[in-house]
Amino acid sequence: MSYATDTLSSLAAVAPGSDLAAAREVRDAATHNTAQSEKALFDGPSGLSRQERLALAVQVAGWLHEEQLSAYYRTLLQSLTPQSTPRLGAALAHAETLTFHPVRADAEGLNDLKKHGFSPEEIVTLSQIIAFVSFQSRLIRGLRLINGESVAGTTGNALAGEWHTQSSTRDGRAAPVAFTAQELGWTPWLAAKPYAEFSRDEQATLTRFGHHDSDYFRLLGRNLPVLEARTLTDKGIFYTAGGLPRAERELAATVASKVNGCIYCASVHARKAGQLSKQPEAIAQLLAVAPGESLSQGQNARWQAEIDFAAALSATPPTAGATHLSALREQGLDTLELLDLVQSTAFFAWANRLMLTLGEPYLPEA
Repeated sequence: MSYATDTLSSLAAVAPGSDLAAAREVRDAATHNTAQSEKALFDGPSGLSRQERLALAVQVAGWLHEEQLSAYYRTLLQSLTPQSTPRLGAALAHAETLTFHPVRADAEGLNDLKKHGFSPEEIVTLSQIIAFVSFQSRLIRGLRLINGESVAGTTGNALAGEWHTQSSTRDGRAAPVAFTAQELGWTPWLAAKPYAEFSRDEQATLTRFGHHDSDYFRLLGRNLPVLEARTLTDKGIFYTAGGLPRAERELAATVASKVNGCIYCASVHARKAGQLSKQPEAIAQLLAVAPGESLSQGQNARWQAEIDFAAALSATPPTAGATHLSALREQGLDTLELLDLVQSTAFFAWANRLMLTLGEPYLPEA
């Protein structure tokens, strides 16, 4: 199976030599490693069959109304023998929860996958595929909007989503029941792979990214090529010079986490946004927004436009449209800044869905 060097440029009709193409070249690390993530997920080693992986991608992209992306994966799937098995049915049920209601994912859902024969490595890869296509779909929509193309399904601004309100974790620790900027812990529902069980080269990869003592990353390390490509994508989006100020990229991550109900991710990125912007009160106001309420109310004009766009792009299916782009351009955002905002927001369609489906946050002991 072969893939285009950059699926997104093709599907979003990014014209060579355009301002958007130039901006994507400036953000080459993100562009390249997004493509590498696709290759690692669909061509790399995995207990999941190629048919299972592509069938999931076709369905998730379709649910998100990203028909061209769904058709892209369907074309790849057509060369394989169709299969409909209880195992694939269980994978699609997991995909539906993770696509539409990631905050409702729980340990029992993972146990159901185990009952259908999925290994921990396969469950990690399964969740990565669903989350990646969720990211990819939003990224394509954002690129089309920057390109000035019309997109379907724009229905206004998205609102704050629901979140976990259980006061204790599955293993009995105190759990946060509201969004907060305080530092939280996170505990996996699947066992993280022990560091000693990684090869020397794999240990070096984990150490290079500072992840060797993290349960989360050692769990994702059950498919290390995907984790490596994903981490490099993250760094290419958030840790690059110029363009959108880093504080506003972190703001977008916080907004996406509010829409998806990911208290853990919001805590990390709200802290960063507050520190870098020197506006902790504005971030606290954002975190305090209740489910079903507007996330941008009371913010300054630039942040209002960015929050409204990030929330709409994070909705399921996404609702970001030309009106959102116009509001951002009125605030002076250029093409590179718009690309940074799209990528920062879209990436958390990926990150939130992993955090919410593979474990849960807890409050550290005082």
